[in-house]
Amino acid sequence: MSLFSRLFRKAPSSSPAPAPQPVPSEKGKKAQPKAGAADRALAAAAEEGALQAAIEARDVQAVARLVVAGTSTKVRQAAAEAIDDPEVLRQLIRDVRGGNDKSVYKILTAKRDVLLEQARKLEQLQTGIVASSRALERHSQRPYDALYGPRLDQFVIDWEAVQAQADAELRGKVQQWIDQSREVVAEHRRQVEAQAAREQAAASAAEEARLLREQQAQASAEAAAEQARLRDEQKRALAEQQKAERDAVREIDELIRKARGALNGGSTSRAAGLRRSLEEKLAGAEPLPAHLASQIQQLDKQIEELKDWKSFSVAPKRTELMEEMESLIGAELDPQALADRIKGLQEEWRTLSKGAGENLDADWQRFQEASQKAYQPCVEYFAAQALVREENLQRRAALLARLVAFEAGCNWEQPDWRVVINTLREIKQEWRLCGPVENQAGRQQQKEFSALATSLQGRLDAEYARNVAQKEALIERARQLLASDDGRKAIDAAKELQQKWRSVGPVPREADQRLWGEFRQHCDAVFQRREQESAAFAAGLEANKAQAIALCEQIESIAALEGAELQARAGTLDELRNAFEAIGELPRADTRELRNRLDRGLDRCKKALASQRARDAERSWGDLFEAANRVRAFGLSRVQGLGAEQADASKSAAEDYMASVQRWPRGGLEALRQALAAEPSADLAANETALKMLCIRAEMLTDTPTPAEDQALRREYQLQRLVQRLEQGLRDDEQQLDALALEWVAAGPVDEAVYASLLQRFRRSREQAHSSR
Repeated sequence: MSLFSRLFRKAPSSSPAPAPQPVPSEKGKKAQPKAGAADRALAAAAEEGALQAAIEARDVQAVARLVVAGTSTKVRQAAAEAIDDPEVLRQLIRDVRGGNDKSVYKILTAKRDVLLEQARKLEQLQTGIVASSRALERHSQRPYDALYGPRLDQFVIDWEAVQAQADAELRGKVQQWIDQSREVVAEHRRQVEAQAAREQAAASAAEEARLLREQQAQASAEAAAEQARLRDEQKRALAEQQKAERDAVREIDELIRKARGALNGGSTSRAAGLRRSLEEKLAGAEPLPAHLASQIQQLDKQIEELKDWKSFSVAPKRTELMEEMESLIGAELDPQALADRIKGLQEEWRTLSKGAGENLDADWQRFQEASQKAYQPCVEYFAAQALVREENLQRRAALLARLVAFEAGCNWEQPDWRVVINTLREIKQEWRLCGPVENQAGRQQQKEFSALATSLQGRLDAEYARNVAQKEALIERARQLLASDDGRKAIDAAKELQQKWRSVGPVPREADQRLWGEFRQHCDAVFQRREQESAAFAAGLEANKAQAIALCEQIESIAALEGAELQARAGTLDELRNAFEAIGELPRADTRELRNRLDRGLDRCKKALASQRARDAERSWGDLFEAANRVRAFGLSRVQGLGAEQADASKSAAEDYMASVQRWPRGGLEALRQALAAEPSADLAANETALKMLCIRAEMLTDTPTPAEDQALRREYQLQRLVQRLEQGLRDDEQQLDALALEWVAAGPVDEAVYASLLQRFRRSREQAHSSR
């Protein structure tokens, strides 16, 4: 079955197809009787039924035929609504373009636009699915870096936006890639945690090893010192023992003399103290000589006599101290002040008790019990203070460990000095707040902390020194910019130095302020000099602007020319454009407008040249049509048998006119010569129909409306062309207006009035094509 048969849903026949009937002439059409209303209703109902059947059978060709050849607007619109195939839609749009049924054209173009938009969205969706899945696949194969996690999150978000439209197999693969990527992130996190644990363990092990080495070294030093001390003491012991025996007698004699002097001065307490010192000496000494023993007995007798006399004056004071101590029991005083007052009373008691000589046990017992009861609140207070000191000691130990770990874990090849500064400052502040502590335990901690803080501060001071040197070098470079002759380069260099200044590491605050003030002073001087140069630069820009405007005006004057003068002056456009490009820099605010003006002027010149060429070309086509009219007159004279003389005159007029024209369209002169030499067709009606078909083809190419009396002829031609395209794949661009014009020349002769009307209609299509360009 042929494509033509499939289109019209007819079975092929074994007999030869009947020859196509000739298109009736206008006179023949007028002779046919008009169909009645009933016949039209039946035809419309039949077409609607055929359309419904074709739609139900999904017969796209039959529906397409009704779009073009349907007799009623309703059927053509319904058929157009039923077309969904994009290729058929595009073919039908080309076929109905320029016809009178604009509603069918709008329906077809609207459905085409909807299908195109759906296809575009589907293509975008598929592109997004492919791009997102490929991005996740590539990401799952990449090694971990700093941006791995954020990129994975963004890729997952992109995928989640399109995964619902992806197939199940691809979704499974993408999920595997996502899981692999997340496992890479998790593995990196585990490695980081393991590395941190190893570094912490290494720091702890290093600290324990250091402490152990220090303890071992200290123990070894102490053992060696102890051995040396024992040897020295053994040497000194014998000499000291001998000397001690000699000195003991002298000291005892001296103590007896001093005690007598104290008694003579009335100082019982000092004499008693000396007597106790004398007793201590006697405990470890050899038996005394007789005269010394006698002197001691006399000293004891004198001390007792003096104590008896003082007891009458000391007793009231002791009573006062006991009562004052008892008054402190339950007193609402600050624990520290209470402890100080109790200590003061005890000191006074000991002072009174020196050399008293009488039995003070009862008073002392009373005073001591009162002291213990009064001191009870202080016990709890100082116990709490001891806990605070212990806690502070532990907090300092934690800070020390933290500082040790920080020093061990810091990458000193590329340290973050801001972190070092902040950490050292914070730990120092916290260390000062962790006080007071026990002196003995805190002394070693303070020593270690000071050594470690000094080490870190030394590193920081070295970095400060390097950064200060860098900033001083930048200051020197900024100072040298003042001697630069190129102000713009100096400005750019100053900005670059400012960027480098920001990238330099930290320096002490006071030094930073001083250095910044000096650096800013030099940069400000560079900028101020640039302002002075800007005025001269602005004047140069204005001069360039004036030159550019003059060039634009010359180009615009060329665009206003016509004819030969336009062609002659067009040769200078490249020179004017090169001169504009060579001007140099223009004011920033005017650069775009001036360049746009240049482009507009050049475009106007280009359009003027194109228009001039089009006018010249159209003039040549006008000459062709005039010559074709003269050839038509020659042919008509031959067909009508007007005589050889008149035919020769018409031929001579055509040949003379052809000889007077200097420029013809391509192939035009050859077509005229062939038409002049060919035997003219005597069927004037067929010739008229051929010219009408050329008009219809030109109107279809240019979307020009066809007169109502030729609409049926146009639909018949559209249907024939549709069948040819479906069977042979013809394209619209195979029939161009110029080719149609050459066919026009070869058409047979018609009457003058008919020819003039058709020629006007044909040339109107050409004008429509030129105006739409």
